[in-house]
Amino acid sequence: MTHPESAPRSLLYVPGSNARALEKASGLAADMLIIDLEDAVPADRKDEARAAMRAAVMAGFSGKRVAVRVNATGTAEQAADIDALADLTLDAVVLPKVDAPTDLGPVRGLGLPVLAMIETPAAIYAARDIGADPAVAGLIAGLNDLAHELKLPDGMDRSAMSHAIQAIVLAARAAGVWALDGVYNAIDNVAGFAGEAAEGRRLGFDGKSLIHPSQINPCNAAFAPSAREIAAAEALVAAATGGAQRHDGRMIEDMHVAAARALLARR
Repeated sequence: MTHPESAPRSLLYVPGSNARALEKASGLAADMLIIDLEDAVPADRKDEARAAMRAAVMAGFSGKRVAVRVNATGTAEQAADIDALADLTLDAVVLPKVDAPTDLGPVRGLGLPVLAMIETPAAIYAARDIGADPAVAGLIAGLNDLAHELKLPDGMDRSAMSHAIQAIVLAARAAGVWALDGVYNAIDNVAGFAGEAAEGRRLGFDGKSLIHPSQINPCNAAFAPSAREIAAAEALVAAATGGAQRHDGRMIEDMHVAAARALLARR
């Protein structure tokens, strides 16, 4: 779970209280499903969502990696969420609002890799320590909450959070864990989503969290290597003889060969 080469490109949030969405999720092309017990579930439907989550996971999602997002540490709902995960086969647990490694305490006993959501200014400053925690397999940028905490007038303007976004990627890379981009809220803006997903890859993210099935295919395309990139990587690997050498008008070394092999592994 901790190797960025095997990171999911697309992580779709599925509301635990939405029976139809849970039923349809198996047939979707998302690399990972995140059954959500937190923000997507109304306060008066938490118990219903936990029961539906358990039933869905026990029924199985063939060929899918499955995680569950529990409520944050310190909330009244978290203990019941954790109890509901008992005896389930999951690939990860998603923990929101992780401001410090101590927030990971309640989920450590699950023995599952944790995807920690970085959603506050305090979390940005603690991201390196959070990512380095042995329980953590990846960091998810929680940019909606971060924009709110920063009091940004336009939460869609990612450029206003550029320092924070890069800090998340840096922390994940320093720790050797996944770096996963935040959600895009404008469901009907196809071009806008594609642009943000492409930007996320350029910034170094391994994949992106999603809030609607229509975002899955463009996300997978954005985080998969293009035909041009594949051809260039294949040529570089074929030409490499070890050490520094000239290839296609530039100097390459073992680092570039390793990067080309990693790209080819994501085809």
